[in-house]
Amino acid sequence: MLHTELIRTVPETLDAHARLRPDTLAFVDDERSVTYAELAVSTARLAGHLQGLGVDRGDRVLLHLDNRVEVAESYLAIPRAGAIAVCANPGAATAEVAHILDDSGARVVITDDAHLDVVRALAAERGGPLAVVVVGAGAADGEVRYADLLAAPADQGPRDCLELDDVAWMLYTSGTTGRPKGVHLTQRGCFWVVAACWAPIAGLGPGDVVLSALPLFHSYALVLCVLGVAAVGASERILPRFSVQEVQERLHRGGPEGEVTVLPGVPTMFHYLLDRVGPDGLRAPALRLCISAGAILPAAVNEAFEKAFAVPLLDGYGITETSTMVTMNWPTGSRVMGSCGLPLPGLSVRLVDPASGRDVLPGEEGELWVQGPNVTPGYHNLAEATAAVLVDGWYRTGDLARRDENGYLRISGRTKELIIRGGENIYPAEVEDALLASDEIRDAAVVGAPHDHLGEVAVAFVVPRGPGALDHAAVLARARERLSSFKVPEKLIEVDRIPRTGSGKILRFQLQQQL
Repeated sequence: MLHTELIRTVPETLDAHARLRPDTLAFVDDERSVTYAELAVSTARLAGHLQGLGVDRGDRVLLHLDNRVEVAESYLAIPRAGAIAVCANPGAATAEVAHILDDSGARVVITDDAHLDVVRALAAERGGPLAVVVVGAGAADGEVRYADLLAAPADQGPRDCLELDDVAWMLYTSGTTGRPKGVHLTQRGCFWVVAACWAPIAGLGPGDVVLSALPLFHSYALVLCVLGVAAVGASERILPRFSVQEVQERLHRGGPEGEVTVLPGVPTMFHYLLDRVGPDGLRAPALRLCISAGAILPAAVNEAFEKAFAVPLLDGYGITETSTMVTMNWPTGSRVMGSCGLPLPGLSVRLVDPASGRDVLPGEEGELWVQGPNVTPGYHNLAEATAAVLVDGWYRTGDLARRDENGYLRISGRTKELIIRGGENIYPAEVEDALLASDEIRDAAVVGAPHDHLGEVAVAFVVPRGPGALDHAAVLARARERLSSFKVPEKLIEVDRIPRTGSGKILRFQLQQQL
């Protein structure tokens, strides 16, 4: 079941596909495409030029640019220089980018015209040696054009020195519960997820064409949409951002890379597709599979999507610290809607009572612990934080879950998001699922609000589906049909949108600031 042949270093992977399928398109966007033969050459050249810019083994190179071929290419080239690729959210505030730049100690920043002013300002503030490489036409004196690095061989070849267990990528946590932390990821850990999940479970292979609007700064996209595609020799169309219309058009007509067979996304993407696609459906003649991860997929959305479009939508659970995936639903056999599936083959998981430290029984709730080759070796320059979550070889996720008698896991929520109302536990995800079952609600998020007598109560922020007035009493009455009385929100607060990370996780602290 485990495709061990896929667990190899980046240069070994690229060399293999350059020989086997040199003319197959690897990555395509609206501006550029690159075949596997070209990718092997371009990553070698880029790595050599980065070395010429002073990048030593173990140095960090920061990517701060929109979704495009150059992001995937750089993710593969930087480890060939013996360095570590770091990626910042292109939509992040300047202060957030500054934190990542300072915390990572990046020696080089690869950016594009849209983000060049931010990078220049940050470089000027620091005054130290920071090389800036620009994708686009905006490079000024002292800056380097990305296209020039690809146009000619470097004075030196790529080091290609990283072993499987060396750190190759460093992605930052979403910061939903604190300051973002740099998570170390290895080639073994990331390619193991491809070998244990994307190849055997999703069936990803060289004949697939992936359509991805996932933000490439996120680990889900890195491991599936860059490393997974490259590992199996598939093709991918990269979209700059998610758009229902663009996804619909690409699914319908394909492109030079071929017709789309696999569509990965986060729950909100599938929710919007379900909500906005017209009577013609997805019009996707070759689409065989949709994949959801990054946040909890409500069972109601999963069931409605598959009924409307007759395409399997598989849900899974993963986090950056486990090189993404921990569990996945399979396209064959039985499935439990609303669950995040079964643990990946070869991965050990435990559900542990945080108070007693004992393993809980099926049906009981516990904190999810994970052990396997995909677990991070630690956080960047944060020894205490690493020691707090990595104990005796187990990674303590901080997520609460239940397991049924067949082993299917269902995530309840974060331990830090738990709402305790008069001694009773309320899990936001459960309440949100009940609210989203209402036809009047497009999106929802639940947070805890202080209460003089009960300690905390649940309050729901909701995005109404239609333009008319929302009947709050009716929505809450329907929620009572699915929830115990103490779980029903004290009130609804209407908003235009729910703030989320690029992976779809709710930024609850932003909502709590509105209370």
